[in-house]
Amino acid sequence: VEEIASEHWRVYGRNYYARYDYEGVDKAAAEKMMADMGKSIEDGMVGKEFGGFKIKVADIFQYEDPIDGSISKNQGVRWMFEDGSRVIFRLSGTGVAGATVRVYLEKYAGPSEDIFSHAFTVVEPLAAVAKELSGLTERLGREAPTVIT
Repeated sequence: VEEIASEHWRVYGRNYYARYDYEGVDKAAAEKMMADMGKSIEDGMVGKEFGGFKIKVADIFQYEDPIDGSISKNQGVRWMFEDGSRVIFRLSGTGVAGATVRVYLEKYAGPSEDIFSHAFTVVEPLAAVAKELSGLTERLGREAPTVIT
């Protein structure tokens, strides 16, 4: 499998993914952070640059089921950057205590780029941008995620 994946990356490039979970955070503070991120999107984020990543699309995304066409609104706050990278924030209340903020990070590396690095290393600059966009450290009092997957 490793050989097949490596050959695929050499031809098509590679998408790096990671998810940062901040578990057991204060629910009210997390809800306020999400609302404020949504407001900042409404105020206009497209074209602004953070940490070398220029915002192409910023929205509160919704999911449309391809089978039945149903729409699930308010699924998270999403920033898509000109290089194809994405940062998505979602709030979950399913933890044992408090709330969980999930931050999804995605970065594409073309075939001529470094395609054999560890995913967590590659998305680290996006994680820094996510913290800047959200004010997560100041708002939730967390320097690092509880879990990285």
